[in-house]
Amino acid sequence: MGDLSKTVLVTGGSRGIGKACALRMAKEGYQVYLTYVSRPEEAEKVVAEIEASGGSATAFRLDQSDREAIVNFFNDEIKGKVFLSALVNNAGMTKDGLMMRMKDEDWDKVIAVNLTGAFACLREASKIMGKQRTGRIVNMASVVGQMGNAGQANYVASKAGLIGLTKTAALELAPRNITVNAVAPGFIETDMTSELSEKITETMLSHIPLKRLGSTEDVAGAVAFLISDNAAYITGQVLSVTGGMYM
Repeated sequence: MGDLSKTVLVTGGSRGIGKACALRMAKEGYQVYLTYVSRPEEAEKVVAEIEASGGSATAFRLDQSDREAIVNFFNDEIKGKVFLSALVNNAGMTKDGLMMRMKDEDWDKVIAVNLTGAFACLREASKIMGKQRTGRIVNMASVVGQMGNAGQANYVASKAGLIGLTKTAALELAPRNITVNAVAPGFIETDMTSELSEKITETMLSHIPLKRLGSTEDVAGAVAFLISDNAAYITGQVLSVTGGMYM
């Protein structure tokens, strides 16, 4: 497999944190595979940006809530075709609401995408990396998975579950020289946070010692570190990118 392109797979790589991770890993010299579910034009813009900078990237449509589709994707597009250096398990969604009023389907969908889908990607990537005897997996958790957040029971549970999954996968995969870590972003400037009111944003900032929202590049930098050789002896950890925020 030595001749195959060293590739990083970024799920949910068409916008926000996933896009920043895709751009950063391309800058680090990897071929980038990125997935999207509903906005092909956004994904193709990321591919075009990477290629314009001299890199290599391909976008794939993949429904993170469809485990069979995930298995097929890894078998058809990854296995035996590229050297899978790293998986950035980033794809996720929110369907917020107070717990007492939360619909079953809103709970099920968020868990299916954020936790079950991430597990399926991790499982399939680990099979390929296990044969390679090396690999890096970075799961995108969240600070709310560590501290809770009113109105996000489904999202918080999915991210807390992802942290537990990270620690167990790290133990199981260490003998094959595969590291598994999580990044837990705090409040990051994305499409989602740009819709918040000024008052809510001010309240957020009052809890952040660095007095600014994080950038998607801040998160991508943490991911790049965990994928790099500098993090070869780090596994099973949660790296918080929060500006010092602890509630």
